[in-house]
Amino acid sequence: MQASDRVSEDLTADLALIRDAAREGGEIAMRHFGRDPDTWMKNGTSPVTAADIAVDNFLRETLRAARPAYGWLSEETVDGPERLSAARTFVVDPIDGTRAFIDGKRTWCVSIAVVENGVSLAGVLDCPARGEIYEAVAGGAALMNGTAIAVTQPGPAPRIAGPKPMLQKAPAYMRARAPIPYVPSLAYRIAMVASGELDATFVKPNSHDWDLAAADLILRQAGGAVLDETGSPPLYAGRDPRHGALVAGSGALLREMARLIAVEH
Repeated sequence: MQASDRVSEDLTADLALIRDAAREGGEIAMRHFGRDPDTWMKNGTSPVTAADIAVDNFLRETLRAARPAYGWLSEETVDGPERLSAARTFVVDPIDGTRAFIDGKRTWCVSIAVVENGVSLAGVLDCPARGEIYEAVAGGAALMNGTAIAVTQPGPAPRIAGPKPMLQKAPAYMRARAPIPYVPSLAYRIAMVASGELDATFVKPNSHDWDLAAADLILRQAGGAVLDETGSPPLYAGRDPRHGALVAGSGALLREMARLIAVEH
């Protein structure tokens, strides 16, 4: 067996592991969804619910038991330097889109990625309230519920989502469409680009690895990319999980959007 075959089998096994874990995590979250879960503010600005913690506990116990050598980086777990010595790292958001979850909206998901050398190699978004599972492995197709998805070729009036202040600074042709309803889950918004439901999205500064790592891979395997203000893809599971302004999309539109955020920053 060649090394590339071993790597492929290895990633296939990791994808199956995180797919199953995300599905069970989604089932845990659904037990709280629409039932006024206990909610409090984290760091004074970000809401967290009992469901976030329950899913995080389950995923941490399950995934670390299965892959004890892997590092762990999650929105709801206190970070530590020990993960930096791991060859691979689980990057997890137990519920991406907590504000949507609290409001009873269905656009939230369990996000899990396996990252090596800063790059996502396997990723899953399980969106149980919508009955959607997005997944990808490096070198494979991006899938939604088992069917291949791909980015679309933007038309003259592209469908672009993102924070209003970033959209207001964009050229008129990027704002020609009616405003896209805001989607609190960044991971789900990027998945909408991967599936062709959106052409692109702006991402405001201070997103984190756990918001991006799985969705980035899914978009990449669907023919798109996430780029920073230098036109480079972000790296994950480093010392600092925070990112500056980003854009997600494909083709010439993506490159133009990357130039726009470069001007702003």
